[in-house]
Amino acid sequence: MDVLIIEDEPRAASQLQNMLKSCGFDYTLLDIIDTVEDAVLWFKEHTTPDLVFMDIQLADGLSFEIFQKIDVDAPIIFTTAFDQYAIQAFKVNSVDYLLKPIQKEELTNAITQFEKSNKQTGVDPEILKQLLSSVQTTSTREGILVKEGSGFVQIKISELLYAYSQDSITFGVTNTKRYIIDETVDQLFNSLDSQKFYRINRGQIIAKDAIQKIDAYFNHRVKLSIENPRDQEFIVSRPKTSDFKEWMNQ
Repeated sequence: MDVLIIEDEPRAASQLQNMLKSCGFDYTLLDIIDTVEDAVLWFKEHTTPDLVFMDIQLADGLSFEIFQKIDVDAPIIFTTAFDQYAIQAFKVNSVDYLLKPIQKEELTNAITQFEKSNKQTGVDPEILKQLLSSVQTTSTREGILVKEGSGFVQIKISELLYAYSQDSITFGVTNTKRYIIDETVDQLFNSLDSQKFYRINRGQIIAKDAIQKIDAYFNHRVKLSIENPRDQEFIVSRPKTSDFKEWMNQ
């Protein structure tokens, strides 16, 4: 069986491959793609795979945007770190999905259901529009529970300047302090207001209000000056640069 993985985090893609092997799933990996743009090109240039594992949050936007640009007939199992409220949209529309971090038992069940159903076509475009609308709703989250000493405190979302991942740990930075956040960058970003926060690359999220300056950078990217940088560099990845500029204009 020919399988395509669309995932912007190399570690997550590697873990998925290992889990597929441990489940005894007999497959041939066609490719691993990390952006909406590259996925569209891939589908235009290749024959339809038997199955696609597709992350929702990619390096340059939501994977649902792929379906706005090209018809995809392959059956799809979405992988997502979106919270349980957004997941209700998947359940209502009977779309196959795996909630990150993916568990072996859930992956085995998803593959078993796929093989039993003998799916031949992809997801209904109208359903995808509903899902896109569901996950793009504005977040009402007001606080983040962070570690402090041997316990936890809550900081206000409005105090967060940026967050980043380092050595598999997510840090959140305010004007005065750096905190450990017990969430992945995926989970954190998906719970924030997309009008106020932007994921500039795989490992960094920035608040619009924290951006002090934007400079041109090599390879058609941009570099940001942020409040309280704490030895961090903030470089918008190339696939996201155009979208980031549009976001800043809003």
